[in-house]
This record gives sequence, structure tokens and C-alpha cells, in this order.
Amino acid sequence: MARYRVAMDIGGTFTDVVTYDDEAGAFTASKASTTPEDLSEGVVSGLAAVVDAPADISFLVHGTTQGLNAFLERRGVPVLLLATAGAEDSYHIARGPRTRLYDLHYRKPEPLVPRRDTVGIGGRLAVDGTELEPLDEQAVRDAAVAARERGLGAIAIAFLFSYQNPAHELRAREIVLEELGEDFTVSLSHEAAKEWREYERTSSAVVESYTGPIVRRYLSNLESRLRERGLGVPLHVMQSSGGILTADSARHRPLQTLLSGPVGGAIACAELSRAAARPNLIGIDMGGTSFDVSLIVDGEPDVSAEAHLEGLPMLMSVVNIHTVGAGGGSVAWVEAGGLRVGPRSAGARPGPACYGRGGTEPTVTDANLVLGRIDPDGFAGGSMSLDVDLAVAAVEGLGAQFGLDAVAMAEGVCDVANSKMAQAIRTITVSRGVEPRDSSLVAFGGAGPMHAVFLARELGIAETIVPRFPGAFSAWGMLQTRIRKDLTQPYFSLDADLDGAGMAAVLAGIERDALATLGEEGVPEQDRAVSHAVDIRYEAQEYTLTVPLTDAAEPAGADFLDVVARRFADMHKSRYGHANLGAPIEFVTLRTTAFGDLGRPEPQKWPLAQSPEFPHEVRQVIFDGEARDTVVVRRDDLLTGHGLTGPAVVVEDTATTVVPPGYELTVDELGSMIIRVEGKA
Repeated sequence: MARYRVAMDIGGTFTDVVTYDDEAGAFTASKASTTPEDLSEGVVSGLAAVVDAPADISFLVHGTTQGLNAFLERRGVPVLLLATAGAEDSYHIARGPRTRLYDLHYRKPEPLVPRRDTVGIGGRLAVDGTELEPLDEQAVRDAAVAARERGLGAIAIAFLFSYQNPAHELRAREIVLEELGEDFTVSLSHEAAKEWREYERTSSAVVESYTGPIVRRYLSNLESRLRERGLGVPLHVMQSSGGILTADSARHRPLQTLLSGPVGGAIACAELSRAAARPNLIGIDMGGTSFDVSLIVDGEPDVSAEAHLEGLPMLMSVVNIHTVGAGGGSVAWVEAGGLRVGPRSAGARPGPACYGRGGTEPTVTDANLVLGRIDPDGFAGGSMSLDVDLAVAAVEGLGAQFGLDAVAMAEGVCDVANSKMAQAIRTITVSRGVEPRDSSLVAFGGAGPMHAVFLARELGIAETIVPRFPGAFSAWGMLQTRIRKDLTQPYFSLDADLDGAGMAAVLAGIERDALATLGEEGVPEQDRAVSHAVDIRYEAQEYTLTVPLTDAAEPAGADFLDVVARRFADMHKSRYGHANLGAPIEFVTLRTTAFGDLGRPEPQKWPLAQSPEFPHEVRQVIFDGEARDTVVVRRDDLLTGHGLTGPAVVVEDTATTVVPPGYELTVDELGSMIIRVEGKA
């Protein structure tokens, strides 16, 4: 019988695989090299390393950066945008705020669709959705023919007020598919984002069209390869919201998978928060290419209703993750006489100089190897051997430009990288009214535990947690998540005019629809649940806060306005430092989230140490320019109750943890390593 639950996180350098054996009740983790030329090849290789046959898999989920990479590298398909005639320039006009006031070279983000590929289509709806002018069907047909003749790969359709009445967009899609075939990619703005604000809704549809064909081809190819090898269960894909979808649903809504790669770590942190009874966590995921920061507040991931990438907005539920180009493969270089680290990465090919694949530029990994913090023979579980001499040569070459030897230059590279990452943590915490010192730092990713304590020291964070399988923690998190569907409904009303019973009735209808969508994902009726929220703002404000509701019926209560106004004021004060309880508020959008529980494995209890002793060795590692005797221990030899005092290096297959002098490490019942300042436990 199928017995394995498998999750895969495809990174820029490695593909991480975590497997849970339902019979043995045990987790295992492994890595395989990512194959950028064909990501599905790396997935299949990673599966083969942990499961004898795909037929043994009972559940399979993965996170992919396929769409995100296509967006960031501007290699999506060319898109034709159909917009309401007379308002077709709204996408290019965009918004007016200048986000970098003192940047003399500031330019608005470059749109994904050039002006020449934007077509105004006759037909008009009123703000309430009633038809003022019928759709110009011939104009739509002519545009579809033009798209075919010019070799465009997708069409985005975004008409005014379609979130109130989608009839024109739906008919336009029918016409396009009649001309171009059922397999042609067409994205409708009311499906990509059923919300107000025309520019943001149009941008969402454009991004989905731009990346959609690439995501669909990838998922279809991967599913086909896995089916050929005997996979008998649906392939699931992480969403940007932290939930999962079947690959079939993801092909219809590819925008939802855009940030699916990084969010697994945030879900893992939320599960760790629950298991370890630590409500506030800062998760840092440092891999080979990037450094991702996420927040857990009161046990829940910080989720937003809008995301911005490269300055372009998308209306969708997304776990807030702040990313900077700082990873193990980040290249150290000189600019204007100063040292820079990243954002450019050496990637998997050729990789850092120490990989011996032809890379010659020094990276963060090379610097850590020079300092003795990486075992050259045990990297990536022993699957790779690192060349120390090549690392020293690369770092020395950089150091010659500053008059520094290899050791001093290596510490400088690490210091600059740490400063950059600490600033990323400040950005996502302070901007949301979160004090970093009130949270614990959770370090994961292949390189995260190597730098985490240095970051905690700079930010004044008292406790650093390194969970089990840190290098594959995001993949572990994917096994802890649920099916998720997000539905929205515009609902504009001043508090003085609110019909509470009417709002409750609308929410009840959305709830029925949401629960029905879970049936399409194969979720049994008894395992379905919903939650509700409403976007609220002060009267005449532009942007909103999402305020949770207890259930769909709450708005019908007699004291609803007082209760929800208080909730909104508390959230506003927490986020912005002030509130104005009693001022008029506006309701803007209703939000319903449906969850489907597919089962998830509980975290394993870690074995209890029978003795305070554990196998280890001592070798020289450099801290603050000085070679120190340092304890080097295998992670599997540290059991619950064990402890050590830094300096120390903990080695495991998926990561390396560095404990600097002046810190001590203990192991809790979950197998997590807890690192604090010596004497402050």
C-alpha cells in the first residue's frame, strides 16, 4: 500500500525532499541538485533518492519558483491586453506615488505589456455592474486574430467594473477561444482578482497571463512524468497564501502559485509555533540564492491581500515574505571601493569557487569554508566535496583589493552579508509594528543556521531556534498545510448605512460556494472549514486593514458595529501607532477562506539522552580573527537534554549550525536546537 507522504521544495541550487513514512511514523530528508534546464528532472531525481517507486506515495506536494523566475527574469510569454475603450491606458498610467523620494534615477516599474499590445474594446458597465453599452464582439474577434498573427502567447482581459458583473469578460473569452482554440491562455481580471481598484486588478490578470503558460507546461510535464512512473495520487502545489491546490486547479489559477516556493517555510514556522508554544517567531530562510524573512504573530503566518513584485501589484492572498539577494552562493564584489555581497548569485552552475565547477568569484559559502565553518567532506550530506584551496584563492583575490588576507576578507564578506540580512529582518518587522526582540528567531535553509546567531546578536533577539531538517524545513512545512481557497466579494458601505443582516446573507452565500470548491479538491465534507473577514478603512482613506469575523452570521448581531470598530482600531494602532475609535469607517471587501484538511503528520518527539556525553571532535574554527578550539558534532548525536557551549559547529546532511563563543545550545523534546547567550537560558 502507498505509505509515504512526500514534499519537495525546488530551490535555485538544491531540490529539498522530505518524506514521512506513515507505517514507521518517521521523517527523512534529502537533497538533489536542481536542474535549471528542466526542473522536473531534479524533482524526479529527488523522489528516486527517498522512494523506491512513486506508486508508494500516498500524498505529494511541491513548491515551485517556475512562474516567479519567469516573472523576475522577464521571460514570460508576450501578452495582449484587452481593456475598456477610453480607459485602456490605466495599466500604463499605474499609480502616482514615488516610492524612492531621493532617487534621482527613479523610474516607474516597466509594465509587462507594452502600450502597442494594449487594445481598447467597446462596451461599458456602470459602477453597479449594469450594462451601459454592449460589448463590441467584433473588436474582440479582431484582437484575437491579431494576437495569432503576431505570435502572442496569451491574452489578459480587464474591463471596468467586471468585479460587479463579469458578463463582458466571460463573453470576450468565449470569442477568443473560438478563434484561437481551447488551449490558448486567457486570463480574466474578475477571476484573477475579484476586487476594486482597476489598475491592481488589471496587473493581476496580466501577471497571470504572462506566467501562466510556463506554469501550465511545467505542471503538465511533471504530472505526465510522474504518472508514467506509477504515481497514483494527485500532485499538489503550494499557493502563495500558504495553502495547497491540486495541480489541475493550479493550472487554471497559476497566479496563486507565483510565490509557492518560499511560503513553505512560513507554514513550517507556524506549526513549530504551535508545537513549541512560542506564539511570535521570525523565520529566516537562507539558501543558495536568496534570504527570505517571514513572521508568525500569535501563532499565525502574516498574510496580506496584496503583493508587489518588481513594483507591480497583484491582488491575491499571500504570506508576507521579504526577500533579498543574500544566500550561500551570493557573490562578493567591489563597487566604488566598498565591499558588496549579492544580489548576484553563482547559482548551481558554476556555483561557488569551492564547488570546483569553474566558478572563480568568491561567495558567502567560500568565505565560510575559509573560516572553517563548513566541513569540506560532508557538504550536502557528503554528496559533494568542497575544494578549500579554490575557496582560499578566490577570497584572497578579493582581499588583495583591500589589503586583507584570506581570513580577514572572509570575515568581512560574512559581516556584510549579515548586515544585509539583519536589515531585511528590520524591514518586515518594524514596518508592521513588530519589535524583533519580542520574538524568537527560527533559522532554516541550508545556510540559515550558519548565520542565525550573528543576526540575533545584531538585532537583540534572545533566542535562536534551529529545527530538525533545517535545510529542508520549507518542504517539511508543506506536509503541515491544508487545501485553501480564497473568495472575495466587493461590499461597499459606510458604517452608518450598513445592513448587517444583508452582509451576513452575502457571507453565507460565499461560504456555501467556498465549501463547494473544497469538494472539487477531493476534501471530504467533514474535513471542510471556513473563516471570514472584512476589509475596513477610515472614511476617505485609500487602503484597508483586513479584520477577522467570528463567523458568517456575526454582522447580523446587534452590537456588530461597536465590536468590529474596536477590532479595527486595535489593528490600526498596532500597525500604524494610532487609531481614531468613533470616526466613521467604511466596509470595502468581504473575504472568505475555505480550508480542507487532508491530514498531517505530528512532529516527532526526539529521543531522550541517557548520558550528558555525546560523540564529537575538536578542530580549529576562526571567530573574530582568531582560530579557536571548536566542538564539532553530528546533529543526530545530540538528543533531548544534551547541551554544549560555543564555539561549536553542528553538522547534518541538510545544513550546518554555527554557535559562536559566548553562546550555549540545548536540545528540546522536538529535537530543535535552542541557542541563547551563555548564562541567559
